[in-house]
Amino acid sequence: MSDDWSALAEEIAGHAQDYVDGMTRVAGGEGGDAVWSLLLVEVAQVCLAGAKLGAHRDVILAGNYEPPMSEDPDIDGVRTALAERLEAVDDYAEVFDPYKDTGVTPYRLSDDLTAVAADLIHGLRHFHAGRPHEALWWWQYSYFNTWGNHAGAAMRALQALAAHSRLDVAEEVTTA
Repeated sequence: MSDDWSALAEEIAGHAQDYVDGMTRVAGGEGGDAVWSLLLVEVAQVCLAGAKLGAHRDVILAGNYEPPMSEDPDIDGVRTALAERLEAVDDYAEVFDPYKDTGVTPYRLSDDLTAVAADLIHGLRHFHAGRPHEALWWWQYSYFNTWGNHAGAAMRALQALAAHSRLDVAEEVTTA
């Protein structure tokens, strides 16, 4: 694997681990009143990593074959905890593909955030097993196939929440 790919794999692995750690902390109750802002930062950071993957040439595996791995860890507990934490704002509407499918689709932040985490974890497992090229291939493939869409949708929803929390304030009543 070239030095360019190695450097990219290290960078993406760092973003992926930060994202997974951040989701786990938020699901565990961290963040207080700033939870939407914290989630927005986490999602924006991982979107940057995805954009870098999207801008690079295709990562091709030798033999076009992903080495087998054991089953990925179950992160449904994180999803459930996020759903409970985000209950009032978990459901939102999104356009899945603005070019091919312009119908509004119901989404859940908790599902989106953990779908991204699941794909990142799969790549991290390759990375930590000493297969950075496979990790890059997986992250790039799954960015285009699943987690890029989920992260983008979640980022739009979280940005809207952050904006509403700052802009939707009651006018001050002044007395003359």
